[in-house]
Amino acid sequence: MRAVIVNDLMQSGYAYERAEPAGKNFAPGFRPELTPKEMLRLGIFGGVYMRDCREEFPADWWEGAKLAPDGSDERDPGLNCFGVNASQPLSVWQEKGWIDPRDPRGWFQWYCRYHMGRRLGGPSQAPSAKKGETEDERQIRRWKAIYRHIAQIRKHCRPGDPSCRPRQRQAVLQWAYDSRKM
Repeated sequence: MRAVIVNDLMQSGYAYERAEPAGKNFAPGFRPELTPKEMLRLGIFGGVYMRDCREEFPADWWEGAKLAPDGSDERDPGLNCFGVNASQPLSVWQEKGWIDPRDPRGWFQWYCRYHMGRRLGGPSQAPSAKKGETEDERQIRRWKAIYRHIAQIRKHCRPGDPSCRPRQRQAVLQWAYDSRKM
């Protein structure tokens, strides 16, 4: 196990252990199609997400990543894989109770840490969690729920047509499903 201490703009002094090898030993049924590195290179969240977290993750994740210039807080839809904005502001996620304080940036931060080997036992601290549910279980349940959007893309679009439902394709991509193939 390797301890990680986080000090970025949204967390200071948060520590966690990486209990599993990076990219290995995911929970049964949790099989993301994209790694965080691939997602960053394809373009997600308008290029402003987690730019201050580079020290926490492998340097090669940031090589070729589509990021807005440092100092810019404005999302640039042109940096997204499908060229559209498909994100709600973090404030919406907070209002809906989707944020566990251990991952104040939400799903993608959780996924990056999970991919790197962190596993969270004990109950989730997110208000939206089901009773007794761990944070890993909650996030995996939410990831699986995105499949309903994949079903809509497949039902209404010709395979591989990026002009069909681009916002939905971008949203699905931001949950580690490769919507370019759909």
